[in-house]
Amino acid sequence: MNYKKLLIYAGLVLAISSCSKKDNTTPPPSNGGGKGDTTVTTPPKAYAVTETFESGSKTAYADANVTLSTGSWDFNDALIGQLAGDVKDGSWSVRLRTGDIAMNFDINNVTLISLKHAKYGSDAGSTWQLMESTDGGTTYTQLASVNETSTTFITDSFKVATNIKARFKIVKTGTTRINIDDITFKGTGDPGITVTPPDTTTTPPDTAASGSASTPRSVTVGTDAPPSTGDNSDLLFGNPSGASTSIVMMDNYLMDQGYYTESYNATKGEPNWVSWHLDATNITGVTDRLNNFAGFSGLPTSFYQVESNGYSGTGFDRGHNCPSADRTSSTNANAATFLMTNMVPQAPQNNEQTWANLENYLRDQVTAGNEVYIIMGSYGTGGTGSKGLLNTVDGGHVNVPSNIWKVALIIPKGDNDVMRVTSTTRVIAVNTPNINTTNSDWTKYIVTVKDIETATGYTLLSALPDNIRVALETEKDSGI
Repeated sequence: MNYKKLLIYAGLVLAISSCSKKDNTTPPPSNGGGKGDTTVTTPPKAYAVTETFESGSKTAYADANVTLSTGSWDFNDALIGQLAGDVKDGSWSVRLRTGDIAMNFDINNVTLISLKHAKYGSDAGSTWQLMESTDGGTTYTQLASVNETSTTFITDSFKVATNIKARFKIVKTGTTRINIDDITFKGTGDPGITVTPPDTTTTPPDTAASGSASTPRSVTVGTDAPPSTGDNSDLLFGNPSGASTSIVMMDNYLMDQGYYTESYNATKGEPNWVSWHLDATNITGVTDRLNNFAGFSGLPTSFYQVESNGYSGTGFDRGHNCPSADRTSSTNANAATFLMTNMVPQAPQNNEQTWANLENYLRDQVTAGNEVYIIMGSYGTGGTGSKGLLNTVDGGHVNVPSNIWKVALIIPKGDNDVMRVTSTTRVIAVNTPNINTTNSDWTKYIVTVKDIETATGYTLLSALPDNIRVALETEKDSGI
């Protein structure tokens, strides 16, 4: 539990007045007159309930309900963000674009709402509204309209005229983004809700599970899978290591997994690299994260099959190459990302913070109207997880990489993708050490494509004309 969570939870003691006369009375002082006792009623006590957005998770803009410490909220074109551009008090805050966040529950006797708000990153100013409903969310009336211009948090308070059950939402229009954090409801008496304490025992989503291995499976390819060739295909911009489907190439073995393509290294028990295309059709939110890790049953029989519990007890996460959140268009798509052939042993902080933030950023580029061609890989031996330095896991069958890298080519949504790439097209290249002390800000690890090629021996973006590829190789992105 982080310090902010501890303070807030300790402070959420809701003093609720009882209906029992016995519990709400105190004997009056003796007046010496011999008269009978009278009762003094204790007035309702004040409460303050704060939603900090530190519990619960939502990493995509698609409309969905999220269970937070105060209850269920609907996030429409909004997420809970942790990027460098997010203004936040603690580790997380709401990032709201063109949509709203709304309570799916009522709270009693509210007299005042306060919240923190700011612009996201370098986005332009915008306007948002605070709305109230007293009929269970059927209709809303506006309590306030706020012009958002600040790059740091401003705390504003808004009076609520009614002392009955009500629920609230924040509505935003336009494509610029804002951050919202620490919404506090103040009132008297019983608020009618129970605040759930932050969960301190939840296993991180990719942490290696112990116990029996799940049953290995193959990939089921649906109609939402990308094409095998042409625009939007995984290898449109090249096969960087010249991977082949020949078994004699066991350490550079090409596998088409339907929703991504990879070069698998049988000796290391992990991918050399994984390549995929990302656009709005891939992140529709049809399915939630499945967490159904499994070995891949389609490996050649001579290859060692890494099982779902192969990293158990090592201090390393099962780190996705192609992320789960990049494939939410169907259960087939999401399940494909949980095969162990898509994993590397990844230091938890590196996986859950640094890389998660980069993945969120790339999905943001898609929702802004772009498509992204991504290739992610690893190299070297020896990483430091939560239990220290290791060179291998799973009885020596799986290499622990020393570095994890990614290259993302970003272009506006369109057709004839190779032809639309120029020497000024945006390319993000990131290379991090596989250690448990990486900074959560992925921009601190930006390098050039050439740097990654030098470290790996690969030729990236090889399908581009030489003059364009050479120009892009040496460009170092700003991260903005």
